[in-house]
Amino acid sequence: MTETTKPRAPFAPWDRRELPGLFTVEETARRVGNYKWAEMRLFEVLGGWVATVPELDVKLVLGRHTYHHAWHAELWHKRLPELREMNPDRLTLPPNDAFVTFMDGIREPEAPGDTIEKLVGVYRVLIPRFIGVYTYHLNGTSTITDAPTIRSLKFALQDEFDDWRDGEMLLQSLIDTPEKVERAGRRQVELERLYLASGGIAGPGSLGEPV
Repeated sequence: MTETTKPRAPFAPWDRRELPGLFTVEETARRVGNYKWAEMRLFEVLGGWVATVPELDVKLVLGRHTYHHAWHAELWHKRLPELREMNPDRLTLPPNDAFVTFMDGIREPEAPGDTIEKLVGVYRVLIPRFIGVYTYHLNGTSTITDAPTIRSLKFALQDEFDDWRDGEMLLQSLIDTPEKVERAGRRQVELERLYLASGGIAGPGSLGEPV
């Protein structure tokens, strides 16, 4: 006979998920606001380039990726009110001024001949950072208490991986001389330094490193 007074275990014996995640509700809301801001800025950057890059294949890829980042921003916008009872726009912020400087650096190449510089900034610097910060958040979030954020992270990560591959293949097709190798390398180093100064998409500690 079953003991009716014995409390039922909160989870089935085969379920080994842990209740607490790494992030409080406040920290999750702050990070999601940072993600939304960064995705919105990247959407604006790519959208502006679509009209100016001369290479048709690059233009088509950027046009497709533009809408991925617009959708990611929309995902995070919808998630914010569920995390905190406040206007989502108040949480849509960059982590610090240094990250704004970094994003301005991403946007900087405007000339039609700067396609390599444009793509390096997005696909060799920023997109890998999105993959890193989203993966860290996904691995540290409670699967019990924050399933909606996990779902959004998985959707965004799939796009980021696919977009990174597309962008890297474009770069490999464009970097076909030693001079272009040098251009790509200089551009990456410049932006890596700016990103390092910002601490990351969610500021210092973006990947859980000690602040």
